[in-house]
Amino acid sequence: MQKFNKKGDEGYTDLLFGRRELKCHPRIEAYGEIDEAISLLGLARALVKDEWSKEILLGIQHDLFLVSTELATFPEAYHRLKKTVSEDMAQRLEELINQLEARVELPHSFIIPGDSVVSAILDMGRAMVRRIERQVVRLREERAISNGAILSYLNRLADLIYTLARYQETLAG
Repeated sequence: MQKFNKKGDEGYTDLLFGRRELKCHPRIEAYGEIDEAISLLGLARALVKDEWSKEILLGIQHDLFLVSTELATFPEAYHRLKKTVSEDMAQRLEELINQLEARVELPHSFIIPGDSVVSAILDMGRAMVRRIERQVVRLREERAISNGAILSYLNRLADLIYTLARYQETLAG
């Protein structure tokens, strides 16, 4: 099967439901950065030792695919999505943060990443999620998205990844 179609050679990419957009459009930047975060979190998942953290990271990866799908859909086709990001998803992240905080004492000052390989990778993932969050704020301000749950989810996600990084440091000793 051929892996190329040459349709993007002029700097445009296909979005869901038939629309094309320049590859440098903020919407494309945002879901491209989500792709990076999914991959980086996959690296973290491959390196963590405990199954609970692996499950958390896999769940995040699945959620980020949903966020990406939503960002790849322009408002006029939004009604065609079968599932969208919800406030329940952000609530689920809050519950995970609470469970992690019960297992680890969080620092009361800024941290310098690098106490363990996994926590450093997770700190990179957190920084990527914050960058995605800034892109999504820009899209919201431009009225290119309307689902506020995306921002809630991304904000909680960065907090969860931070807490998971500290948990991994605790496990590493």
